[in-house]
Amino acid sequence: MNVTLPAPFPISRPRRLRQSEALRRLVAETRLEVGRLILPLFVRSGRKLRRPVSSMPGVFQHSPDELVREASAAFRDGIPAVLLFGIPDRKDERASGAYARTGIVQQTIRRLKRELPELLVIADVCLCEYMSHGHCGVVVKSRGKVRIANDRTLGLLSRAAVSLAEAGADVIAPSDMMDGRVRAIRAALDGAGFEEIPVLSYAAKFASAFYGPFREAAESAPQFGDRRSYQMAGSNAEEALREVALDLQEGADMVMVKPALAYLDIVRRVKETFGYPTVAYSVSAEYSMIKAAAEKGWVDERSLTLESLLAMRRAGADLIVTYAARDVAGWLGDRGARPV
Repeated sequence: MNVTLPAPFPISRPRRLRQSEALRRLVAETRLEVGRLILPLFVRSGRKLRRPVSSMPGVFQHSPDELVREASAAFRDGIPAVLLFGIPDRKDERASGAYARTGIVQQTIRRLKRELPELLVIADVCLCEYMSHGHCGVVVKSRGKVRIANDRTLGLLSRAAVSLAEAGADVIAPSDMMDGRVRAIRAALDGAGFEEIPVLSYAAKFASAFYGPFREAAESAPQFGDRRSYQMAGSNAEEALREVALDLQEGADMVMVKPALAYLDIVRRVKETFGYPTVAYSVSAEYSMIKAAAEKGWVDERSLTLESLLAMRRAGADLIVTYAARDVAGWLGDRGARPV
């Protein structure tokens, strides 16, 4: 019995769809959009102050008036949200500046919401910048050892969250990595009448060498020891998923993976497993390494930055926190969304 086989299809040539910028944009599977970027900003007291951060070219500690100016420019660029970190004038062992009504971040939020009401203001909730010892929780001594008192810290974090919500924050973002802090903060917000304020949890935050420049910018380096007793070990992917699951069960509305580039596998697994809005934090050293190499002429800053951020989107990040947000907005231009 003779069988007539169908004629073979012409040889496929994927390069046909790569021949022009227009074609490449047309078939792009992932897009980097300015509207998915969050700009971190540092604020300290003063007036007309823009203090450069030496390890982060282009990043400054701003006084409130200058921060409003920077946030306004970012909003005009199409960036919808800022993430605020405060540097207080005085630190103590109760982190009182974190929850004071007149705290530097609280003052700045009120001014931002008055002058730029459409901008989304995300308030980081942590104690390290406000603690005299630089740790993210209350420190106690027991049997000759120093440890972080997890449960005693939750009350301070909750007070800070409510204080920031009262100032007008649109989103509360706890970054401390204390156990149970999302539940405590959610209960405190609800009890104070802020049931509609969402919580963006730093759910999978790893103990990382990529935070070095940030600690200069936020003046938050620990005065002794390190943060490995509460931040996650970089070796543990399954633990990261458990941490995310716990935070969602406790009431988180969005979750963050930090750092981003070295943990893209975690970003992917978090998004695929839970399906919640997932944020990747492109942290300080990721930014600084590109800046430093670009200043040496070793890399193309624009191309490398865009490729790195696109990788985060491809991995599953819905939103990206990046110090390069305004640079990216300028590079993407009027299109605001493009394949890289």
